[in-house]
Amino acid sequence: MWMLLVLVYGIIKGFREICKKKALEKNSVTEVLLVYTFLSLLICSPQIPNAMGLSFRQYLWVALKAFVIFVAWIAGFKAIKKLPISLCGVLDLSRVLFATLLGVIVLGEKITFYKGIGLLFVSGGLLFLKFNPFIKKEKVMEGESKELALPESENKSSNSFFIFLAFLSCILNAVSGLLDKILMKEMNSSQLLFWYTFFMVIYYAIYALVRRVKISRTVWKNVWVWILAVGIIVMDKSLFIANAYPESQITIMTLIKQTSVIIAIIGGKFVFKEKNILHKSICAAIIVTGILIGIMG
Repeated sequence: MWMLLVLVYGIIKGFREICKKKALEKNSVTEVLLVYTFLSLLICSPQIPNAMGLSFRQYLWVALKAFVIFVAWIAGFKAIKKLPISLCGVLDLSRVLFATLLGVIVLGEKITFYKGIGLLFVSGGLLFLKFNPFIKKEKVMEGESKELALPESENKSSNSFFIFLAFLSCILNAVSGLLDKILMKEMNSSQLLFWYTFFMVIYYAIYALVRRVKISRTVWKNVWVWILAVGIIVMDKSLFIANAYPESQITIMTLIKQTSVIIAIIGGKFVFKEKNILHKSICAAIIVTGILIGIMG
């Protein structure tokens, strides 16, 4: 059952990547993040009666998880705004490596033979993506899928920076996944979902004030922001319930989550008309093969 819940998370996550990029065509990263987390808080507010009763220490841990995601989403949204969605989808698969490392070191999860082979496939797929010459042809995109008018050297530098942001987001999301597993041992899904969303709204509100970001009225009419808000609640609720199962493992859960890459690549091809899809599809196929092998273990 917990694997099915994580699969639901992965499928919605793939569609969510498409929604992110569409939402960012009309509004800034800060606008989208602040408004969609606020809407998410409103959607999960009926769970308030079940969200009470945490200790001060537990509130601090939830606040820490929220801060990790706060930074991860800023990095991730900035990356997906500028990079092709299909490329971001494949790069996101690297969190498998980070989550596995955390699961082994912190939770004592074991690397079985099948998990080891699966990780080799995942690593190989990522290396193939990195060193294939086609990746150099990817252009950093701006706003409504327009290429930046920069010299080639600046494009490479800018592209590398946003790829770094994508990897940073992966690392922080892996840390968040570890915290989910730990926190769900001592609280219910309603408590974690409501309070982490609550802290997220506070963080983004402070961030917007410090950066003096003006929230335009158009963001409230951006249908993609509303879809993001509903999607994150369904995703996180499924994931938190899955984490509550004693037999669930973050190494396997992270592998299953990466089914989202298939939807991201399809979305990149048919929604955003991106190029080099064949190369990315081959990389994703290698990585997904590793995921399937890892689940067998």
